[in-house]
Amino acid sequence: MKNKIQAHRLTTSIKRTIVIASVVMLSAYSKAQSQSKHPDVSKGIFPKGKQGPAENFTGKVWNYGLVPADSSLTTVVGNVYFEPGARSNWHEHPAGQILIITEGSGYHQIKGQPREELKKGDVVKCPPGVVHWHGATANSGMQQMYIIPNVGKGIVKWMQPVTDQEYNNQK
Repeated sequence: MKNKIQAHRLTTSIKRTIVIASVVMLSAYSKAQSQSKHPDVSKGIFPKGKQGPAENFTGKVWNYGLVPADSSLTTVVGNVYFEPGARSNWHEHPAGQILIITEGSGYHQIKGQPREELKKGDVVKCPPGVVHWHGATANSGMQQMYIIPNVGKGIVKWMQPVTDQEYNNQK
């Protein structure tokens, strides 16, 4: 009788362990699935860097310089992370700019033209002296690498913030 009780307790304990392990595994699987639909784009290959100044950005934006301006390469390269809903002010680059979207999704707009949607893998050429803005969508962060050539002509001229109406693509 004692052996039957011990066997029953052991069987019950094993069943409980299996149920708990199954719940833990399903929870982990569910979490992995939700993360794959909405990845945390702030965990890119470069550190977040320094937070961008509020006078040039709406929301939280982080910049990490990769290649500083110098007289031999005359190019600046860096990585920017925009939190969801964050965006730059309107601005221009005297020698232009190239953006390479490495994670997430966002927007880019040249003044007077329709807003463009951006996704991982997109490359944007911002022509010299053309006023534009870029940033993340409301629901997703965005990582981008930027390349600014011919820095002897200047790097950036900041302008007014992008309004919520402009950001939301409303007339």
